[in-house]
Amino acid sequence: MAAPSPALHKPRRKAKRVCNGASSFVAVEESLSRTPSFPLAAFLWPARSSASEWEILPLILMIVGLFRWASSLWGYSGFQKPPIFGDYEAQRHWMEITTQLPVSQWYFHDLQWWGLDYPPLTAYHSWLCGKIGSIIDPTWFALYTSRGSHDPTLKIFMRATVMVSEYLIYIPAVVIFVRRFSRLSGVATWTSSVALVAILMQPATILIDHVHFQYNTVMLGFVVASMSSMLAGRNLWSAIFFVAALGFKQMALYYAFSVFVYLLGGCLFPRINISRLLGIAVITVASFVILVLPLIVGTLYDVKAGVDYRPDLGGSRPPLPLFPQLVGYLDTEAFYYPIVEQMVQIVHRVFPFARGLFEDKVANFWCALNVVIKLRKYPTELLQRGALLATVASIIPPNLILFFRPRKLLLPLAFATTAWGFFLFSYQVHEKSVLLPLMPMTLLLAGNQGLTKSVRAWVGFANILGCWTMFPLLQRVDLRVPYTVLTLLWAYLLGLPPTSFSAYFQEGSSLWSQWFTVFVHGFFYLAMALWHVFEIFLKPPPEKPDLWVVLNIGVGAAGFSLCYLWCLSRLVLESDILPKSWTGSRIKSKTQ
Repeated sequence: MAAPSPALHKPRRKAKRVCNGASSFVAVEESLSRTPSFPLAAFLWPARSSASEWEILPLILMIVGLFRWASSLWGYSGFQKPPIFGDYEAQRHWMEITTQLPVSQWYFHDLQWWGLDYPPLTAYHSWLCGKIGSIIDPTWFALYTSRGSHDPTLKIFMRATVMVSEYLIYIPAVVIFVRRFSRLSGVATWTSSVALVAILMQPATILIDHVHFQYNTVMLGFVVASMSSMLAGRNLWSAIFFVAALGFKQMALYYAFSVFVYLLGGCLFPRINISRLLGIAVITVASFVILVLPLIVGTLYDVKAGVDYRPDLGGSRPPLPLFPQLVGYLDTEAFYYPIVEQMVQIVHRVFPFARGLFEDKVANFWCALNVVIKLRKYPTELLQRGALLATVASIIPPNLILFFRPRKLLLPLAFATTAWGFFLFSYQVHEKSVLLPLMPMTLLLAGNQGLTKSVRAWVGFANILGCWTMFPLLQRVDLRVPYTVLTLLWAYLLGLPPTSFSAYFQEGSSLWSQWFTVFVHGFFYLAMALWHVFEIFLKPPPEKPDLWVVLNIGVGAAGFSLCYLWCLSRLVLESDILPKSWTGSRIKSKTQ
């Protein structure tokens, strides 16, 4: 039987215990007089009598869209920041090169100026956006002459592409996932609607995509669609959607291990299903082939038409990047060589190992360790192996659990724990990569007890800490105001610090564990508040100009490590993988 849905209100009457034979349960009397327990529930309180979530869905979509568009009125990454500007210019430039250059030159063109370094689906997306934009104003994407353009009409168009892309992919995927996950968890319709608003109002996603400027929600939307397909038992569609996520941004690899072990576990337990395994393998390979097919066909067409796909070399061909030894075994004049060079170049651009363990300061283990031990003095190969070993060690426990317990309700926890492991320990992590563990962790709000105080406290802590660690990135482009407004608004709506401490001290939970959570979270919230006071009013000493950023890294890495441990511990407990004698009493497994 599904567990009861989380209570979003406080009953004024005590529960009455009802016994039936050997079993007993608590029957909560319905009272006409109830009060919502946090502001977001209060705002949606009039809709609690709605029989269907679809009755209030249009209102939800309009509200979250309004906040996104209002946020986009601010500046963006690289606004009036020459010489190379920022992510906004990178996305505009990719629209430029994909619409103005032959397909075979996309991954080779002018790599010193925001060269294309995302997988093919990003290139196709840029091509489509660029084609539409060129109809409106061809000068927006004129090769070479449009670099660094801050045309306000272009800004509106670029912001609109983020909105439309999100409403076509990410938001439908989240809506469907919340609906399915809530039903599996036994969550009431109104409660799932509250969770949907909380998830779509996640501040980090809005800050990075709609303010700083990127298209992360396209990749995240494909991942959520993959997870939603798993909930529906449509494993082939799950594989297709996840290949699309990988094809849009390589960061989707954070979830790859969990996707693999869940689909594999579903083929082996409770009994081996060879046909299902072969079907998933075939559809995955076919999806990757379809993904790169336009590049292959385009390259062959350009070569046949006499278009030089490497005009910068004047006809000569250097050794292949990553695999220079292959040149001795390949005929550079053969018809297949341009295809080989294209595929190797894509891998080389998408996985920039040459950039080092970390390119910028980010709140993960390696940057925090670098404060004590200068890691750049060690050989690159050693750092790569160390990052690989640490990442594998962190992701094995959650994925072993998911493999032996391939249960649908464990997916968000397993995905979040694995993504935290990647964020903390993997190679070449960016500040914005924290969106990947935050997404599945925030989806927990739609599950059983997801909006109770204990879960809200931890999910809220992770999100607010994630926004705080991205503040140095946002502050560099004068985005302090939207950061403050969106973060505090989300904290207020969910009854979280620093606006409220109502998400703590829940009846029925261990008093010791509640005080421990209050103490730990309180320490981090106090550290974040004091840090903001210091960075506003105190200049760092001249000999340590990055002092505040270094402190941000240390506090953030410690907090994210706690989030990893919390997700892992909940995954262990909810999977029933430990012997009963270790956990006392276990929750009865849910039929799926």
